[in-house]
Amino acid sequence: MSVVSDLASAPLAETPAIGAPKLPDILAPVKPHGRVVGFCLRHPTIVIGGGILVIMILIAVLAPYLGTVDPTTLAPSKRTREPSALFWFGSDMLGRDIYSRVLFGTRVSLLVGFSVAFLASFIGLAIGLSAGFLRAADGVVMRVMDGLMSIPPILLAIALMALTRGSVGNVITAITIAEVPRVSRLVRGVVLSLREQPFIDGAVAAGTRVPMIILRHVVPNTLAPLTVQATYICASAMITEAILSFLGVGTPPIIPSWGNIMAEGRALWQVKFYIVLFPAIFLSLTVLAVNLLGDGLRDALDPRLAKKL
Repeated sequence: MSVVSDLASAPLAETPAIGAPKLPDILAPVKPHGRVVGFCLRHPTIVIGGGILVIMILIAVLAPYLGTVDPTTLAPSKRTREPSALFWFGSDMLGRDIYSRVLFGTRVSLLVGFSVAFLASFIGLAIGLSAGFLRAADGVVMRVMDGLMSIPPILLAIALMALTRGSVGNVITAITIAEVPRVSRLVRGVVLSLREQPFIDGAVAAGTRVPMIILRHVVPNTLAPLTVQATYICASAMITEAILSFLGVGTPPIIPSWGNIMAEGRALWQVKFYIVLFPAIFLSLTVLAVNLLGDGLRDALDPRLAKKL
């Protein structure tokens, strides 16, 4: 009993402590990043696509101050010149500076792309909301949209342009009409899924009117997919405008656009390829930037993908 009592009365500090051995680090410690750096590492496609797109916008805005001349000035004595210090991108068959025409053509492509994306998204949102909430209008409106979607967008745009004269405004209108059915069908699908959600039933039970339900609960939930779809529409609109101008039914020849420049240089493609090369590079870079931005926004706005990033 004395031994037991002595052990019980002994201080705990005197008893040797047996600690577990320190385990090696399996994963390297996470280095904290700033908000900007962290965003760039999580969404590189948004950064790359947005950066290229910003550069194109700056080129369009600052085109008169980037060493350009009047893109419509004719100089027959200087036609089909090779790229040089005088003509950075060469000259076409009428002696016009291709560098100036390409930079000023950026304005037309971006104007068409952004305008079509905004108008098609706005009109498609209104049609999709009405078709998703009003069952009586759903059948009629969607059958009209299905009929428009059965026609390839480029053929529909060509048919609409054949009824009007060539201008930038008519090109925007024709491409917008061709793109609206895709947006309306997307919005309608989102609205149909949201209409059956419990929070919509709760809003109806609380006496909220349908317009307020649409504005407060439905429209905010459609903005994410609608924004992603708008980027793809913007890229598609720029390609369609180039095709229409290339075929001679789009932007008038007096207005420089990438499609017009490529159309004028196709006859000399085998001997003067640079006339087509430089506008094609600018068009490809711009479309690539918009598509990268759309892919990045899709990954960033999708909660299922955001958990994996």
